[in-house]
Amino acid sequence: MTDRVNRRDFLKGSAAGASALAAGLGGASGMAASPLDGGSGKASRPANQIGRPVRVVSIGFHGGRPLNEIVELVDEQGAQGADIIAIPEGCRGLTIAAREPLNGPTVTAMSRLARKHNTYIVCPINRQDGDKYFNSAVLLDRAGKVVCIYDKVFPVWQSECVPLEMQPGKHVKVYDADFGKLGLAICFDVNWAPLWKGIANHGAELVIWPSAYSAGRSLQAPAILYHYYIVSATWWPDCHVFDIDGEKILYSAHNRDPKTNITRVTLDLDRCVFHQDLNLPEKLHKLLAERGDDVEQEKWEPLEGWFVLKAKRPGVSARKLAHEYGLEELRHYINRSQCEIDKCRGWEFA
Repeated sequence: MTDRVNRRDFLKGSAAGASALAAGLGGASGMAASPLDGGSGKASRPANQIGRPVRVVSIGFHGGRPLNEIVELVDEQGAQGADIIAIPEGCRGLTIAAREPLNGPTVTAMSRLARKHNTYIVCPINRQDGDKYFNSAVLLDRAGKVVCIYDKVFPVWQSECVPLEMQPGKHVKVYDADFGKLGLAICFDVNWAPLWKGIANHGAELVIWPSAYSAGRSLQAPAILYHYYIVSATWWPDCHVFDIDGEKILYSAHNRDPKTNITRVTLDLDRCVFHQDLNLPEKLHKLLAERGDDVEQEKWEPLEGWFVLKAKRPGVSARKLAHEYGLEELRHYINRSQCEIDKCRGWEFA
């Protein structure tokens, strides 16, 4: 009898096997080679900006709001400047009457606004595709083009799959936007960790989460585990913003009026989180001693064994500098550790 364990047999006999379907979800990056193909407007970046700041706007309201009111809200916020605007799940409602194709009135209206204000827009709709229906988040680029469609992988079976005939989506989606890698998830998806890990494995730096409900602390978990920013836009209406270490940056609810919440936040996608293992003391100390004018240790989290680095001046990338000095980001360290541990189990790799 051999001591070598087959990976497939191990999964079948373990608790991890229960998540095999979700863990094996295929991933897909952006649908376009470049978000700026076709002569679209590029983001205007001041020469003195520090890090990689992204201006995010979350607009919350109950699904089924009239399209003219949604247009007014998005137009107003776009006029103030934004890199990406998010509106809630099924923004026109999750009903049979709210079904519409990709070239329907909602995406068409948001496309015009994306082009007008030179911003990305996450436009969630009850999408009809021939004789199939999906709960979709449609991403429009700065030129107003549809560049990514994420279909909710875990629709609520009793309220979406059965009465609305909604099909579950099949793929994780992470789009390579001009500001960084953008992941998408919707509402009930929050309950499946393998989906969020898949988003991380495809390199997401920011995840937009349109939803009907708020999710509260459960939305914090993937930020803690997978180290990307998460911003929500919900029917509640509210907005959570979580940092790359899972810390809550802000929370706001119905701050515009009882039916509307508007949150504006700027997030630096160049910030990066590390484990102390293998990075301390030599590598970190050498980096800070030699390049202390360029990068700083922004957070020190001794209980978690983590620290966060950020750039201090324009033209510097904390992530690139850390890599040059041999520091390994936490997400990469965890993934590499899993591979090494799997080898110790005796699993065979092709």
